[in-house]
Amino acid sequence: MSGNTASTAIQVSGVSRRYRNTTALDEVTVSFAEDQIHGLLGRNGAGKTTLMSIITAQAWPSEGQVRVFGQAPYENEQVLPKICFVREDQRYIDDSLAKHAFKAAAAAFPNWSWDLAERLIADFKLPQKTRIKKMSRGQRSAVGVIIGLASRAEITFFDEPYMGLDAVARQLFYDRLLEDYAEHPRTIVLSSHLIDEIAHLVENVVVIDAGKILLDEPVEDLRGRAVTLVGKAEAVAEISAGREVLQHEEMGRIARSTVLGALSEAERQRIKDLELDMIPVSLQQLVIHLTTRQAADGNANTALTSAEENAR
Repeated sequence: MSGNTASTAIQVSGVSRRYRNTTALDEVTVSFAEDQIHGLLGRNGAGKTTLMSIITAQAWPSEGQVRVFGQAPYENEQVLPKICFVREDQRYIDDSLAKHAFKAAAAAFPNWSWDLAERLIADFKLPQKTRIKKMSRGQRSAVGVIIGLASRAEITFFDEPYMGLDAVARQLFYDRLLEDYAEHPRTIVLSSHLIDEIAHLVENVVVIDAGKILLDEPVEDLRGRAVTLVGKAEAVAEISAGREVLQHEEMGRIARSTVLGALSEAERQRIKDLELDMIPVSLQQLVIHLTTRQAADGNANTALTSAEENAR
């Protein structure tokens, strides 16, 4: 890990993107440190792909600006060869074979490694004589993963291209990514729904929902960020008092509450004294709780606005 001394590879400042009546990004400000693996997490339609497309100069913001290594990426021949963007719906030239895609990538990316590419081709058992458009979804995913890893681009975005891989092949991707990253550090952004699967890979987490950044923190800071308490309702209420409760349910005299905020040693001892069960909240559960809360807040605000308008 690069720690707090890491330089900024990508700076996004006040970026919005609107499509007619839809706001895909809403005044997003976020940075990605150099030589770290970042998780860009969120639901379908949250704005992940739009954000990555703008950073990689494949789309324009309606307002705001992006800097990659301090420069605007748009039509910038100094910046664009340093960026590799691999997406699930990656398109290739008609009737091309995998070797054609790899040759094009080798010409595009100065740090391309044929040794790594050939190792990955063997690892994924990629067919050499099948046209990409005739490949299975898993094989097409493997083509994208190989390009993303073998490019060794200074900034690499993976927009869920590995979703077509089965569990064994995804684990192979994770293993090879970590191995090569250890030897050749670079800035990697993984966009994924499989949050718990990539939790051990990422060093920093950015959560986006409804076009807004909900969370941008190092993974280490998120450990213990939330905890679920289970036990007698009055005991759970005592520990929960003054904390933000992400989820609460009761069954008779037993309550289950997920609360935000790290616990002090005194609180942990009190939890033992009260005989409460304390269950760690996984990264995936935390993201689900936060996005669910955001949706609930948004609905409440919408209802409040409607009520105010009706009262006029």
